[in-house]
Amino acid sequence: MRRVFMKQEKYAIIDIGSNTIRLVIYTRDKSGRFTESENVKAVARLRSYLNEENVLEQEGIDILVKTLKSFQEVTRHHQLKSIKCVATAAVRQAENQAAILATVENDTDFSIRILSEYEEAHYGYLAVVNSTPFTSGVTVDIGGGSTEITYFKDRQLIYFYSFPFGVLSLKEQFIQEDTPKKGEMRELRSFLKEQFNQLDWLADKRLPLIGIGGSARNMAQVHQEHIDYPFSGVHQYMMYKDDVEEVYDLLNSQDFSELQGLEGLSKDRADIIIPAVEVFRYLMELIDTKQFALSRKGLRDGVFYEEMTKNFDLAVLPNVIEESFHELAIDYDINLTHAFHVTNSSLLISKALEAIDLLSLEEQDYKRLKLSSALYNLGSYIDSESSHQHTFYLLSNRTIDGLLHKERVIIALMASFKNRGTFKRNVALYEKWFSKDELAKYTLLGAIIKMAYSLNATKRDIVEDIKLDQQEGVLVFTVQCREDWKPEQYQIEKQKKHLEKQLKQTVEFRFYK
Repeated sequence: MRRVFMKQEKYAIIDIGSNTIRLVIYTRDKSGRFTESENVKAVARLRSYLNEENVLEQEGIDILVKTLKSFQEVTRHHQLKSIKCVATAAVRQAENQAAILATVENDTDFSIRILSEYEEAHYGYLAVVNSTPFTSGVTVDIGGGSTEITYFKDRQLIYFYSFPFGVLSLKEQFIQEDTPKKGEMRELRSFLKEQFNQLDWLADKRLPLIGIGGSARNMAQVHQEHIDYPFSGVHQYMMYKDDVEEVYDLLNSQDFSELQGLEGLSKDRADIIIPAVEVFRYLMELIDTKQFALSRKGLRDGVFYEEMTKNFDLAVLPNVIEESFHELAIDYDINLTHAFHVTNSSLLISKALEAIDLLSLEEQDYKRLKLSSALYNLGSYIDSESSHQHTFYLLSNRTIDGLLHKERVIIALMASFKNRGTFKRNVALYEKWFSKDELAKYTLLGAIIKMAYSLNATKRDIVEDIKLDQQEGVLVFTVQCREDWKPEQYQIEKQKKHLEKQLKQTVEFRFYK
């Protein structure tokens, strides 16, 4: 099913955070979805202008208005009418918020909606369940002035809490200079323990901790740069406890000037990244998890999901992978009927091989097989002569919601299978991610998909059933067709050697009507 129902071609959200203010413009693409076309950020640090009485000082208000006026130039240029302008902790905590809202409304094109603690947490949760494969988990969104924690189970929000502290307020409270001293970090950790341990629903959940927001994104980027990560993008990036510790040690080994130049770290976060990582470290310990995942999609995307589906009472999408496949199908003109028949033939061949113990697949393998079959030869959209190369590149370099990075490589390898040599070249950068048995399985599944694709070479959807017998050391596939099969038979005879190499057996295909 489709998620997008808005009529306009462009849509914008302004997110007034405690550390940064950001304008994001979404533009409708040909698949009907909205993707980011502009992303403008200003580091305002409004939290720093909240005084002891929780009044946002005039200097802070001036910075806010000046930033919004600069954004206004962009929104006017794009002739945007529908602009959501939301504010979080810095404005929510301000005693003079009514005056702030009035000033903004008088001096700019925008009207601010202040998000409640629940709304801020809820939008982060929505973004995660609608763009990642996690059905249960704990999210953390640490901003400049607040930290939102949620626990969701079976894709439903169970608990949330918003703490009135963020990276800026933690730095102000515990760290005197640009980088923390050991004693300051001990005090900070003691404070975090006192705060987070209040949530009796959080301890020992043993679920992935999913980070949202700039600090989590920067930690992931630093780690990717540190290990020369061979993959593009940070959305759905997985780190483990040892990885987080490694980044923490790396950050603490740098002086401030080195931190400002550290690859992957935004210069404006150099003084606040260490307390942020300390929050992630302690939460992982409290939850008792070894997994940290990064969701590049957060509050703004949650607001967006709600807006897109507000008339349909469907804020949580039924199936993230199906949504992503639908987008790929439209973007690359996938013939859905053909894809269905290739998938069906792949399943028939695989189950026949399983029945005689030449293949053993788990539920996840069948999911991979279905998706890879439906996406097989997708690269022909660009060029039919080098379609396998383009297929691998497109699938391994495009963010696909619902697929972690390793999973995306698996799908790309299987959907682009041409021969064993091409498979080895494609997997070269990622070989250490897999065992030999895994690679052998994905090579075999790729060869099966190639056979299934050949069985529908003319896209006439003629295959009705496939049976398998072992006859005197030969694997005999009997293919029932409803029309003449000669073009398909020709393709099968050309391509069956790839299946024979993987199975180490002679394979024969017999057709009948």
